[in-house]
Amino acid sequence: MRPPIRIPSRPHNPYEELAELADPDPHAEPLPLIPLRLTYPEAESDAESDDDAWSPPNHRRGKRGHRRRRSPFAAVPRTLKLLVALALCGGILVLADRCAQMYAEKKAQQKLQQELHLAAAPQVDIHGFPFLTQVLEKRLQRVDVTVPHVAADRVSLAEVRASAHDIRLTGSLPNAIRGAVVENLDGEVRLSFDDMNRELAASQVRFSRHDDHAVDADGKLTIAGQEVRLRAQARLQLSGDRSLSTNIDDMSLDLPGIATYRPGKGKGLTLHHETAERISRDAARAKALLSVPALAERLGVSPADVAAALRSEEKLHQLTGAPRFVEKLTRLNLIDAVVDHPWLLEKLGIDPHLITALTHVRPPELTDRLSFSFALPKQARDLQLRDVRVEKDGIRAILSAGELPVGKTG
Repeated sequence: MRPPIRIPSRPHNPYEELAELADPDPHAEPLPLIPLRLTYPEAESDAESDDDAWSPPNHRRGKRGHRRRRSPFAAVPRTLKLLVALALCGGILVLADRCAQMYAEKKAQQKLQQELHLAAAPQVDIHGFPFLTQVLEKRLQRVDVTVPHVAADRVSLAEVRASAHDIRLTGSLPNAIRGAVVENLDGEVRLSFDDMNRELAASQVRFSRHDDHAVDADGKLTIAGQEVRLRAQARLQLSGDRSLSTNIDDMSLDLPGIATYRPGKGKGLTLHHETAERISRDAARAKALLSVPALAERLGVSPADVAAALRSEEKLHQLTGAPRFVEKLTRLNLIDAVVDHPWLLEKLGIDPHLITALTHVRPPELTDRLSFSFALPKQARDLQLRDVRVEKDGIRAILSAGELPVGKTG
């Protein structure tokens, strides 16, 4: 059942309510405070966020809404930072050690160039790490020295290389190092065939390896207006423990297709196979050869056979047509016959003036063109040559020294 409708006795006056608000009753209870909520247009669509707590707007954002950036190292662990700092310090120390080593190498190069009177500064490499610790201890582990193109008599040494081990420094640090004592030194001296070919090219001779202790010399000479091929061997030998010399032997001068002349001791003139065959096929040349009794005897032909061959062409053909005759003829030394019977060369079809010029070639002149040697410099008086070997591209000599003083050690 609905409650009865109450009809006010007089009409509602709104001004009375305003008056009550303007002059409230002091004894009346205060009205509860209602929180004021501000809304923005862009937030009206998000009706479900009414319960979220309010926060003041961030006026420090840029115009584009970028957030404040954090440092890239903020998230790096402290241990890692410490390791990086230690690595940087270590790198600085290594760089300082390397700079000191390079400075010492440069000073050593200048000192060696001055002491040994070298045209170019040598290359010095100091091994071992750290370098400064070795200097403080006055003891270097190893030092390598390479000196290129050292003048040595008629030829230049392509390279002198030495490795010094256990070097004791003398003097006070840091700038008063007077010298050093090398406990052990080993090295090598190399003489290249290219340098020999260039520096001994007056005779157009080229050098190459024959065996471990001998060098072949092969070149050309012009004698009596004709080109002659020169061949020889230069055998290596140590002269004491300071120098290397050569002994030239097995020398020969070849006239292409004619003969070979060997000057010096045991000299001789022998025919080439082509010349011997021409003589065996030519009756006039064969008779001229057999008419010299000394040559016929060396060929092993009896006087009776010589007489029969000189009277009969058939007998001559039988004698000279045998294969053994040509072989014996290539081994026959004609040097005595040339001196005693100069007309014989012309009969054999050989220019006598050329052979005469060959026989007048002096062996010392040829030997001087082919010989070479070198000696260790006087400044390196404590070094010693131990061995010498011929290799594919040149000659290599081994040197060594012990307790080698360098500079002032006293």
